[in-house]
Amino acid sequence: MTMNQESVLSVQNLSVVFHTPDGDVAAVSNVSFELRSGETLGIVGESGSGKSVTASSLMRLNNSSTATTSGSILISGVDVLTAEESDVRRIRGSEIAMIFQDPLSALNPYYTVGKQIAEAYLVHHPESSKTEARSITLEMLKKVGIPNPEKRIDEYPHQFSGGMRQRIVIAIALINNPKVLIADEPTTALDVTVQAQILDLMKELQKEFNMAIILITHDLGVIAEAAQEVLVMYGGRIVEQSTVDALFSEPTHPYAWGLLGAVNSLELSGRGSLATIPGSPPSLISLPAGCSFNPRCAHSSEICTTDVPALRVVGSQGSVTACHLPNDEIISLGRKAAAR
Repeated sequence: MTMNQESVLSVQNLSVVFHTPDGDVAAVSNVSFELRSGETLGIVGESGSGKSVTASSLMRLNNSSTATTSGSILISGVDVLTAEESDVRRIRGSEIAMIFQDPLSALNPYYTVGKQIAEAYLVHHPESSKTEARSITLEMLKKVGIPNPEKRIDEYPHQFSGGMRQRIVIAIALINNPKVLIADEPTTALDVTVQAQILDLMKELQKEFNMAIILITHDLGVIAEAAQEVLVMYGGRIVEQSTVDALFSEPTHPYAWGLLGAVNSLELSGRGSLATIPGSPPSLISLPAGCSFNPRCAHSSEICTTDVPALRVVGSQGSVTACHLPNDEIISLGRKAAAR
């Protein structure tokens, strides 16, 4: 498989199955996408849709004794899934890095933030001295907006606010100038003002480093603010793949229509009253036959209960959807959902 010349990351047919005492959990099924330098790809969906498992797979963080991962993940020409462990350790942090959901648990409470940032640098630059690593750490603290970095470099995680800890985690992720940054719910548990600051910071750093970002969230407001392309996931599969503009003007999957209906109209003007999606997300141990969304879908028909819909291009904006509805019906219903 040859990766697109413009792409820094190519994921093809990624599937992840966790083996548990209760049965096999199909956490991710046949996920494919490309990512280019300077681009932000949003991945959105409810808890259990496969977003975070997809992210951890990109860095080969799934436990091989309890999970089976297949497909291919190409970064700088190396397939992460088949590479030697030494090559994967080299890629992690230098080619692809990750901001985890909880900045407090991601940081070690026993070490200063400066030591933790410097350690991330020294792992990939063992020839550098501790003095040089400290100097680079100070520069990175300044880049992520930590005030008085000369003093705060020697402080511990508990001495920082939630927003400042998130900036520290971002500094650790970017210290080696990776080509791809995975941000897994980077604004969770932050207030709206700090959330906006973190998103603005990521945009500024993306321009400076020309890196690609994968932004994982359940918040469509964050997607609208920060991403250009979006994957909508449900039951471990991609159900819609489009530009962000297309998602909000001409969504092509009933699940996406439901998500848009549940967005606060103050965040996205003109959306009308809030709606809910009936039912609950499916169990990944025993997914419904056919389309996984069919038990919750108001437009489900017999074929939806028997056949898994293939992804296909629908609509005037080139969106890709996994839905059995006829094209003209999808476009009509999607535009109505976007106009609510």
